[in-house]
Amino acid sequence: MTNPSGIDYLDRPDGEKIAYIRHEGEPGKACLIWLGGFKSDMDGTKAIALDEWARKSGRGFLRFDYFGHGKSSGDFEDGTIGRWREDALAVIDELTTGPQILIGSSMGGWISLLCAKERASRLAGLLLIAPAPDFTSELMWPSFPEAIRQQILETGKFEEPSAYDDEVFIITKKLIEDGRNWSVLGGPIGFEGPVRILQGQHDESVPWQHAQKCADVLTSEDIVFTLIKSGDHRLSSETEIARLIATAEALSVQTEAA
Repeated sequence: MTNPSGIDYLDRPDGEKIAYIRHEGEPGKACLIWLGGFKSDMDGTKAIALDEWARKSGRGFLRFDYFGHGKSSGDFEDGTIGRWREDALAVIDELTTGPQILIGSSMGGWISLLCAKERASRLAGLLLIAPAPDFTSELMWPSFPEAIRQQILETGKFEEPSAYDDEVFIITKKLIEDGRNWSVLGGPIGFEGPVRILQGQHDESVPWQHAQKCADVLTSEDIVFTLIKSGDHRLSSETEIARLIATAEALSVQTEAA
């Protein structure tokens, strides 16, 4: 029986369910996995555009929602970097076969690097979009005024308005503390496949200098860092989406030929 929504669910050992949409590619074509950002879901502009491109080009594509995100089960406030890392590893291990290209946006870039540390042999390449490794300790916590830090330490959380929509981000003490356990910028990360990084120069959430640190810790010699002068954090304008797809296409062709 077909699923008209296209959404399936991966059961996790604790009873939670990870929502995902997957389509198979043609033999010999690259397979790609989308890893979204903090409080984002698999129905975002970039994820949908990449999914449509992959279908048209005969490539496999999988997009999913982390625990507490989008259509997956769980309360966002209970989420941590460690939990979302486990979700991504489970998706790779249980829902895919063969080499995969990870496409990680913002926090998804951090999760992609964590996956590269654990599953380098399963990955054909990385495409990182405004990657935010270690953002909880390197970007978020230092940016908070002392009053907000104290509120988090004393009450366990802080409600931060989103800079992009009417959503409110719940920043928990657990998120900050757990994030320190998964730092990757101390490097190195032993990954030798091709890596492409797209970064906006006017990104106010992830400074380009921070994103560039991904290139410093990865051991691959095939890393291209593209700084988009007019780009912001979202990199979702028509021109930027076209650049993203062109980058995914070129990376896919390269891995298919390898």
